[in-house]
Amino acid sequence: MTVDALLNRWLTGAQKVELVSGVLIFTGHFDERDLATARRTYPGRRPVLNADGGLEINPGGAGEPTPLVTGL
Repeated sequence: MTVDALLNRWLTGAQKVELVSGVLIFTGHFDERDLATARRTYPGRRPVLNADGGLEINPGGAGEPTPLVTGL
C-alpha cells in the first residue's frame, strides 16, 4: 500500500459519502479499478462512475443504472 493508493483509491479516497434516494454516492476521483472493487464489495448492487468522477452504488436491478450526478 502506497501513500498515493491510500489517499486516492476507493474507499479511503472518498472525500464525502452521501445517501440519496437509496444510492450511496462517494465523492472523489475514481476509475475502473475502483468500480471493480465496488462490484466485489457490494454483490448484487450496481456500481457506476458518475460525471464528476465519483462512485455511485445503486440498488440491485436489471440493466445499467443511470448515474444521479450527470455533470449538467
